[in-house]
Amino acid sequence: MTRTQHQSSTGGRRGIIRAALSDAVLILVFAAIGRDAHQRGDIFTGVFLTAWPFLAGAALAWLAWRAWRRPLSIAAGVVVWLGAVAGGMILRALTGHSVVLAFVVVALLSLGLFLVGYRALLALVRRLRKS
Repeated sequence: MTRTQHQSSTGGRRGIIRAALSDAVLILVFAAIGRDAHQRGDIFTGVFLTAWPFLAGAALAWLAWRAWRRPLSIAAGVVVWLGAVAGGMILRALTGHSVVLAFVVVALLSLGLFLVGYRALLALVRRLRKS
């Protein structure tokens, strides 16, 4: 793939930044929804305290997969999703936070919908525009 083809498939640097920011925002939304559902106070710092392990897991997945090559691909979304959940749960356990099965299931479903979902929706839109 030539550099021009690569840039057009990723949207260039802006596409990479948008995908990474989208992932981070959606992980923060996941944390905010969870904190709100459990009526926990301390909104801003609390959301970041809940989200940081998942953000770190997603960042590691981005690096391991080199997701910047095709940041909006469904494959990248799956890797980032699973990395966010696995990394998040491991880091939560290592830092003394609870990791219960129900939370793992909710995180898998929610983050899967968020991180893979928007990429799948974009792929569908692209496919419909081509036809």
